[in-house]
Amino acid sequence: MRFRRSQKDRTRHRNGVLIYLATEHRKFAVVGDEGIHRMVPENYWEDVKEEMQKNFREGKFCEGVCQGIQKVGEKLRAHFPVEEINLDELPDEISEQG
Repeated sequence: MRFRRSQKDRTRHRNGVLIYLATEHRKFAVVGDEGIHRMVPENYWEDVKEEMQKNFREGKFCEGVCQGIQKVGEKLRAHFPVEEINLDELPDEISEQG
């Protein structure tokens, strides 16, 4: 699975989130590791995807991506607040892997 290959499952709290965009195929996924997945409502990831997709259908690609990131960030802040020693466990970069 792309989530494991991207090593998003290697955080101490298992709270990594992958927003995967396959723009050429017009598909995308939002996947949370088990730590954050346990903390959100049952259909949370699908709800985030639906909100993003609504923007995509209206041609608002950037807004859709930003909204997805914002919604996920809110849950991460609520359930995994910044700690005194806040190590950045994953790179904050866009990966353009095939």
